[in-house]
Amino acid sequence: MAHDHGHPQTQHAGHDHGDALRRTAARNVGRLWVALGLTVTFVVVEAVTAFVAGSLALLSDAAHMLTDGVAIALALGSIVVANRASHEGSRTFGLFRLEILASLLNAILTFGVAGYVIYEAIVRLSEGGTSVESGPMLVVAVAGLAVNAIVFLMLRTGAQDSLAVRGAYVDAMADAAGSVGVIVAAVVIAVSGWDPIDPIVAMIIGVWILPRAWRLAASALRVLLQVAPAHVDLDAIRNELMALPGVVDVHDLHVWTLTSEMDVASAHVIVGAGADAHGVLDQARSLLLRHEIAHATIQVEPDDHDGCEELNW
Repeated sequence: MAHDHGHPQTQHAGHDHGDALRRTAARNVGRLWVALGLTVTFVVVEAVTAFVAGSLALLSDAAHMLTDGVAIALALGSIVVANRASHEGSRTFGLFRLEILASLLNAILTFGVAGYVIYEAIVRLSEGGTSVESGPMLVVAVAGLAVNAIVFLMLRTGAQDSLAVRGAYVDAMADAAGSVGVIVAAVVIAVSGWDPIDPIVAMIIGVWILPRAWRLAASALRVLLQVAPAHVDLDAIRNELMALPGVVDVHDLHVWTLTSEMDVASAHVIVGAGADAHGVLDQARSLLLRHEIAHATIQVEPDDHDGCEELNW
């Protein structure tokens, strides 16, 4: 499908991303609302119990679950707002970036929580530990594991469609592992009375989530900096465009990611005299689709046209 942008040699190839976002929202919004309600409710339960029981491990799990709730809320908001952009002509691509900003904010919050937990764990260990009530800690940790499992299953499908949902999904999976650590600490305290296991488990949880936060931040920054997607070989695309019948040169080739599942490309394609510009456009569109790029703006120029070479950057 090609659309004329007003210049007889500037064409657009792609599909309706508004429809794609509407489908994404329809699949995920209901589940996200339920997952958010469960997560926020249990954050309160865990936090209150952590203070009552004196458990840093349980508090760290509550803090981590809070970042899960923030991640789900951001994913929900970014999908709904970006979906609205498809209905508002004055807001074109910008709102699609909210999902990526949500993922970056989630990563920053996770870094902050992990740093706080690690610091508090070190302080407690240096002071000889604090008495912990293992009974409430164990009950709430088991319930937290069940909540994480439910949220994990609810978000599994949506994680394939959205970076923000994927972040929330990974958070739920990691938090389930954190709940297991809290359960182990509670059992050790109940059996042996060794309270230092509580800050030790808290520290392990804090250290364990740092690499995940780093990977999520790196993915978001890569998109925000408009770096070419990792799976895209720009040299291969340029060479394949150059090999199309009638094409004599290709410049200003750019590929970047707008948001999850939406890679975008633009290029100036120079054709020789007498070449079929529409045929070149159709072949270029098919070529980019093979590289999983469905949205592209391709400017087809005759080789005797002057003025575009200085725009190459």
